[in-house]
Order: sequence, then structure tokens, then C-alpha cells
Amino acid sequence: MNVSAPFIYRPVATSLLAAGVLLLGLLGLWTLPIASLPTIDFPIIQVTTSLPGASPDIMASSVTAPLERQLGYIPGLLSISSTSSFGNSAITLKFALTRNIDGAAQDVQAAIIAASGQLPRNLPSPPTYSKVNPADTPIMLLAVASQTLPLPELNDFVETVLVQKLSRIEGVGQVAIEGGQRRAVRIQVDPAAIAALGLSLEDVRNAIDQANVAGPKGDLDGPHRSYAIAANAQLFTADAYRDIIIAERNGAPVRLRDIGTASDSIENNRVATWLNQQPAILLNIKRQPGANVIETVERIHALLPHLQAALPQTVRLTVLTDRTETIRASINYLQFTLFLSVVLVVIVIFLFLRKLRATAIPAAALPLSLIGTFGVMALCGFSLNNLSLMALTVAAGFVVDDAIVMIENITRHIEAGDAPAQAALKGSKQIGFTVISLTLSLTAAFIPLLFLGSVIGRLFREFAIVLSAAVLISAVVSLTLTPMLCAHLLQAKKDRPEGRLSVLARRGLDIIHNGYEHSLRWVLMHQRLTLAATVLTVAASIYLYALIPKGFIPEQDTGLIVGITDAAQDISFSAMLHRQRVVSDIALRDPDVAGVGSLVGSSTVGSTLNSGRLYIALKPRNRRNAGIQKVMARLREKLALVPGVTLFMQAAQEIQLDGYISRSQYQYVLQDTENRYGP
Repeated sequence: MNVSAPFIYRPVATSLLAAGVLLLGLLGLWTLPIASLPTIDFPIIQVTTSLPGASPDIMASSVTAPLERQLGYIPGLLSISSTSSFGNSAITLKFALTRNIDGAAQDVQAAIIAASGQLPRNLPSPPTYSKVNPADTPIMLLAVASQTLPLPELNDFVETVLVQKLSRIEGVGQVAIEGGQRRAVRIQVDPAAIAALGLSLEDVRNAIDQANVAGPKGDLDGPHRSYAIAANAQLFTADAYRDIIIAERNGAPVRLRDIGTASDSIENNRVATWLNQQPAILLNIKRQPGANVIETVERIHALLPHLQAALPQTVRLTVLTDRTETIRASINYLQFTLFLSVVLVVIVIFLFLRKLRATAIPAAALPLSLIGTFGVMALCGFSLNNLSLMALTVAAGFVVDDAIVMIENITRHIEAGDAPAQAALKGSKQIGFTVISLTLSLTAAFIPLLFLGSVIGRLFREFAIVLSAAVLISAVVSLTLTPMLCAHLLQAKKDRPEGRLSVLARRGLDIIHNGYEHSLRWVLMHQRLTLAATVLTVAASIYLYALIPKGFIPEQDTGLIVGITDAAQDISFSAMLHRQRVVSDIALRDPDVAGVGSLVGSSTVGSTLNSGRLYIALKPRNRRNAGIQKVMARLREKLALVPGVTLFMQAAQEIQLDGYISRSQYQYVLQDTENRYGP
């Protein structure tokens, strides 16, 4: 049975089949999103609750504990970790990798509803949950700062203008505000004064709630016209709160100003954010799953001038980090590597075959197999990333093997005197099942990766499928297009002298052949020495394998360093703020640092008052004197002078299994000594 015979007899149909594979591959390439690594959906859900003014103990007992009791009944849950801080509660749920994230989200919603009866009634909003994917690092960090406007007014512009418009951009999945400060009125009551009047704090709170109600007021319906009452009973300023009547004693009203004070303030006065040395608000932008990162960031850059024009002139919108710069660089480098691999493979084929017509056949089969793989990637929902392009680069050496084997066997029959068409039929019949067996055996080598259930299996599954698809497509091309082209492009054997290039190539191959023959003779004559060298090589390999550092993925120079600062649990907010400013100022003075975004205090990002976060953006690689690891080592040495602070620092990677920072691996304790900055 000759699998290739129908395609040899029908060259037009075979050509159309190849053209269809080519067009489908180009269409798939056009629709493929661009990313740094494959999209991995980790089944992790985070439940957050906010209760302004509540202490960590109150949050833990009245909010976190009831939620954890209900969430613990969800099937497929591996672990629950929670953090209760001043006014905030965050519960992280990690599910088994086999658990469907959408089904888990429905169970989480049901658990929150079941626990709602045990939660405090004065929650400003019900607990919310979000699907957390640590594989998706922010694609952009924006900073909004002003030298004249206070942060509460700046926060209004950010929430009403920037976040709304950025969220509507195609490809943007989430725009998180870090360090936002909403307006609020802060009331302080004198306990002795209310005790003397026979009042309690609950009485004061109820009076304030009843005086500040936003609800329908009804309407006025007359014989000719009807009017809706649009009076608003909400109070927005501290002056309005001071006149609230709390109670009546001895026929006289007791107002809020009589028992305490009211001041215009912010909702959370224990959080601070700044860009470099100026107070600012940070915007953390993440992409939608499957979105093209490059196109999404380009849309954001195109909108930034319009956003800047919509803001007051004193407000400055700055791009702190743009992750697509490193993604573009890595993708462009891999594309060049892939192109170079194809060119080198074609050159090697030409040096061995020494015929342009014979070289043209595998030179056509190679890009056809690779381009056809893009169609399979689009059908599977993959993306153009480092691993998929690396798979194609590796496949460039594999996919050409089948075509070369087919051409060599057909050329052998032509040199024996057969016509090209007859030689194509004979050669393809002899080698067809060999090509199939080679393809299946090579594909089988990647089957174990498809059944890995861990995170590594999720990450490298795309690599294995892309490489296997390229090999399978190359086998189809070698059994259809290659023998057909051999039958119509190769010429019958002619007795004519070899060209100069052919002679030079043959002489070079003869030199390599003779050198290999001499080395093989020497090895066979010194068998004991060869065996000893083999044993030493194996022993050295085992020793070096144990010695070499291990890691999940190689360290990447993404141009962004993320750090966490920790201090003693009983440290005051002002003292922590002072230390955080010192750390950020030292980092900003480094010659390779372009900007520093800093956040300290209790918020959705920094969960406790004694912790802070640093976003250290480095200058472009061509303008830096050192790599990111050397910059971090230099910063650690400088920051060792800051007392009472523990620093966790890591280069931001495209995938983090435990969030940004792996503390057990990257912990660096700064010396607790007094210096010129003071305690």
C-alpha cells in the first residue's frame, strides 16, 4: 500500500490542499493573542470584606470567622488562608487544579449568602469575591499625582474618569486602585460627655444614621400639577454633622458639637501612596484572559492623551511600568531565532543535497508545517508566547527530517535510473510507513507532559501540543506534498560534471567523514579509556545536576522589582510611613532606577499597618549599567542601613505561584541598627 500514490497522481489537488493548510495557518496567526507565557487558570478565589473603623480583632471574630466556617464546606478546597487587618478582611481559597473555577465561584457565592446572617449589619457592602490568577501580572502601572489637589479630590477624578474609561478598553480585565482615599467625615465623641448625659456610643450612631438618610421623599399632587420632592437629606460636610440633634435633655437639644467634634477627612487615614517623592494614586491594570497584551497596551497608550486632557491641568498621569516592553523584546527575539533556525536548516540541507531543486522541496515543507501549526494553536485557544515559539523553534529541526528522508529515498531511485515520477512512487511506498512510525514515536515522547496534573503540566502542555502538532503536520506534508514535488521538480539522472560549489561541499563532507572514521578507529582501539571517560562523564553529570540551582522558570529581567517591607507589629503608622519613605528615597537615588511607586498601610494590597509595598521601575535595558539581579543586590546593600525593617524583594516574573513575593526564598532581613535617619 502506498499512502502517497493518490497525491502523486493528483498534483493540483495536492497543491490546493497545501494552499489550504497555508491559508488556515496564516488566519490562525492573525487571530492569535500575544503573551509572555501560556494562559493558566489557577482555581484561586479571594473573598474581601470592608468594614471601616473596625479593629483587626473585630474583623477576625465578626467577619472572617463566620465566612471561613461557611467557605470550609465547599468541595475541592485545598486550603484557606485569611488576613484580618484594620477595616479589611481578605480570605484566599485555593482549590484543586481539577476543580472548575466557575463552579467554585458559584459555591463561594452560595457560602457568602449563607454566612450573611452572621455578619455585622453595618457592613457598607456585602463581601465580594474575585478570581485571582497569579499568572497574570499587571500589564501597566499608572500613577496619578497633583501638586495642588488633595488626594481625596484626586481620588474622585480617578474613580469617575480614569477607571471608568480604562475599564471599557477592549482587553482590559481589571483596573484596581491602590492607595485611593475617599472623602469621609470623621466624628470623635467625648466618652465622659455622653456618659454624663446618659447616652452611649450606640445612641450616637443611631442618631447620626437617622439624620443622614437618602431615600424617596414622595411628591405633591395638586388639581393641576404634580411635583416630585427632590430634597436630599444626606450630609456631606462636617459642618452639617455638627448640628445633628443626638437627644433632648431637660427640654434642650443635645447636638453633636456638644459632645464631640466632626472634621472633613478620608475613609481610611492609615494608608499612603506616592510616586517617587510625591503623594499619588496608583492604578493597577490587568488584562482579560486570552486578550492580546500588545494590542491592549497600545489601546491604553492611545487613550492616555485624551485622559490627560480630561483631567485638571495640575493633575499628571504617568506610566510607571509597561510590561509589554519586555514581552515585545522576548517575542521579537524568539521570532528572529525561529527565522534563523529555518534559514540554517535550509542551508544545511543544501550543503548535503547540493541541488537547488532538491533543496527547494524541504525548504517549502518546513515553513508550511510551521505555519500550519498556527491554525492548530488558534483552534486550541493558545497564544504566541515564549513557550509556544520555543516549541516551534525546536520543531524546525524535527519537521524537516521526514521530508529529507523522503527526498533521499526518491533521489536514490533517480540515481539508479528511474524516471522522477516512477522514483517518487517507489520511494514513497518504501519509506511511507517509516515516516509514520517516526512521527508517532516522536509524538509519543511528549505524551507524558499532557497528563501532568500539576502547575508544570499546565504550563508545558501548550509546549507539548504545539510541538506535536508541528511534527504531525510535517508528516502529512512529507507524505503528500513532498513526493508530489519530487515527481515534478526533480530531474532524471544526467552525466554532467559537478559544479564548483558542489565539489567544495563534497570535499568538505569527505573531510568530516574521514575525521569521524579516524576518531572511531582510535576509540575502538582504546576501549578501556573510552569506558572510563564515559563513567566519569556520567558521574560529573550527576554531580553537576545536584549542584546546579533549581527553579520553576528562569529569572527574567522584566525591568520591575516588587518588594514588601515589614516592621514590628506594634509600630505606629507614622513610624512605618517614615521608614517606608526612607526606603523608597534610597531606591530612587539608584542610577538604574527610573521611578518608585510606594504604598504603606492597611488596604486591599497592603493588608496590615506594619507592611508596605514597593514598585521599583528600572530604566530600559539599553540605558542600564547592570541587570536586574545586580540592581537588587546593590539596593539590598544600601537598604541595610535602614533600622527596624524586613525587606522581601524579587524581580517581577510573568508567573508567580504565591503572588509576587516568595518570602521563604527571597527573605532578606535588614539590620536593626540606628543610623542617621533615626529610629
